[in-house]
Amino acid sequence: MKLVIGLGNPGPAYKNTRHNLGFMLIDALSKDFAARLKPESKTNTLKANSDFRGKAFVLCKPLSYMNLSGLSVLKLLQENRAHPQDILVICDDLNLELGRLKLKAFGGAGGHNGLVSLITSLKTEAFPRLRIGIAAPEVKGKLSDYVLSRFSRGEQKVIQRAIAEAKKAVLCWLENGINVAMNRFNTGE
Repeated sequence: MKLVIGLGNPGPAYKNTRHNLGFMLIDALSKDFAARLKPESKTNTLKANSDFRGKAFVLCKPLSYMNLSGLSVLKLLQENRAHPQDILVICDDLNLELGRLKLKAFGGAGGHNGLVSLITSLKTEAFPRLRIGIAAPEVKGKLSDYVLSRFSRGEQKVIQRAIAEAKKAVLCWLENGINVAMNRFNTGE
């Protein structure tokens, strides 16, 4: 069983913020697959089961704050008898230009607190992830204010295109695995 996990912060105050791109992609996939996300108390997640071309998978949004999401993901893996290699974690990335996608089979956190939490809880860096660029702020300031801000109208258009492309990347990963998905979607490096 494969699990597609979007990172973000729960609650209306964080909806559609830069840091919630993982949640935004899960919402888009859940709509496409008519898979209703339902709360699950055991794992502290919103979760939906679905399938793509006969392959079952789970869409998931941890309901803990970003920097505590690793425990929910660990419980989800245990519940589904899955391994870290069976998940695709979706998150934002300050170090990528706005809307750029980057898939990796493993790696460090790159300063992302959600990934730090997952690496700590899972005790490994060996899990696939899809990073979506939010670009670094143009004006120096408090990073937390920037990642918790909403996209401008112009940026929203770029992000909508990125989400459409990211959905294709997730489906490619589900069907073909991380190496094929990386070859197909990590362009312009």
